[in-house]
Amino acid sequence: MPTIADNRWSWDNPDHWLRHGDEWSTSWGSTAGMWLGTILPRIGGMLPADHVLEIAFGHGRVTELLLPRCKRYTGVDLAPTCVAFCRERFAGVGHAAFHGNDGTSMPMVADGSVDFAFSWDSLVHAEADAVLGYVAELGRVLRPGAAAFLHHSNLRAFLRDGVLAVPNVHWRATTVDAALLREHAPAHGLAVVAQELVQWGAAEANDCFTLLRRLRPGEAAPSAREWRHADFGAEMGLARILGGLYRGEGAP
Repeated sequence: MPTIADNRWSWDNPDHWLRHGDEWSTSWGSTAGMWLGTILPRIGGMLPADHVLEIAFGHGRVTELLLPRCKRYTGVDLAPTCVAFCRERFAGVGHAAFHGNDGTSMPMVADGSVDFAFSWDSLVHAEADAVLGYVAELGRVLRPGAAAFLHHSNLRAFLRDGVLAVPNVHWRATTVDAALLREHAPAHGLAVVAQELVQWGAAEANDCFTLLRRLRPGEAAPSAREWRHADFGAEMGLARILGGLYRGEGAP
């Protein structure tokens, strides 16, 4: 499935950004509906944060909502056109910096400097080499006690003798699942705190939200909590209905 080079080529293509990412929020009615109905309920307890790191920010559809909730923002993305676009889009935001990277590492981010890290609707296309590269880097850049919320593929869970047993309807990575992060996080001083398996436009739990935390010195890792969402599509639909009813973002 998608290599790092594939992702760089794909997301560097302006034809993929005709509405600057808002086109992928339509299931919620709008990006505001996605933020209020799905993202904020999951990460609101970790915001505001002094230094927020966003991995694979694209054209900044969620970035715009993170910026008022931090004193310092650092974004990394492997697509040069995305970096250039967000530097222009947020040129007036003095506490924000956008950097290009190689799709696995973040040498521009200092050790132990990040209070909250976040990635949404991007790493689902990243295979194990990229995801585990970022996990290793999070073990370095997060301050002790700080957390990271990663949205990634769960399709590895559906491999049977190396063959995918379910449809791959959204170009998901096939070498990543919830178990992969549980297997590798401890080697980098990280604990998996919670994982939520969700159906993203599919019948199966093709995606996962993982909350990681960098352990403090001497701290024992907590037991990971796991929950399989009963109907993530219904959650999207409710956000769309409420947005139309109360904020006028389309018909309810």
